[in-house]
Amino acid sequence: MSKMPMVFVGHGSPMNAIEDNQYTRNWREIAKKIPKPESIISISAHWYTKGTRIMNEENPKTIYDMYGFPKELYEILYNSPGNPKLAEHTKSLITTPNIFDNTWGIDHGTWSVLVHMYPERDIPVFQISIDATAPPEVHFKIGKELKSLRHQGVLLFGTGNIVHNLLLIDWGRQDNGFDWAHEFDDFIQENIENKKHENVINYISLGENAKLSVPTPEHFYPILYILGATDGEDKISIFNKGYTMGSLSMTSYLFV
Repeated sequence: MSKMPMVFVGHGSPMNAIEDNQYTRNWREIAKKIPKPESIISISAHWYTKGTRIMNEENPKTIYDMYGFPKELYEILYNSPGNPKLAEHTKSLITTPNIFDNTWGIDHGTWSVLVHMYPERDIPVFQISIDATAPPEVHFKIGKELKSLRHQGVLLFGTGNIVHNLLLIDWGRQDNGFDWAHEFDDFIQENIENKKHENVINYISLGENAKLSVPTPEHFYPILYILGATDGEDKISIFNKGYTMGSLSMTSYLFV
């Protein structure tokens, strides 16, 4: 089977689930550009756990892991089936300790994007959690271990934000970023494009810009899984290069 592309999406606000904007339109376009996956495995910033956890339910639930948003958001049901057989195989590929865990579900990091990409909800989806106790190198290594799934019709889907600092949000800056956000986002982009993955893994070396852009790592780590699963032949496209409220970058990557 030919190799499936991969996507890292800057998902931004949950409101994107119900909005029609440049970001959501591009998500829809990306889905048209790539082959329809047989299954989707999502690594979402919003499932951040001790150790690696994998869903293996037949019908994972929709999780509303956000507060104070319009009622319409809490009525979205992303009721795609799960894929227990693929979950079992995925578990066997990951060499670091991992367990099945169905206490979570499909969270807004995943469904706020997939409602636009695959609104039919007919593709099996499950999530792998991000191990909060593991260093960046381990997330990259897990990505490497998942690489073979690309030849089995699986879309590896990372969802977070390269720059994500909610404490420094400036509501007056709807469409532009702080200088430090641009600098960090550009540094990561340059190293992804040049396939210098060690610099992305060692993002903290950027000092103050890294601390401001990645005050906690859960929104950054999903890109490491995707980079781990790349090969030398992948062509990289950047889409949704942009910023919102100063301290969030929406920059997204397609690997084909």
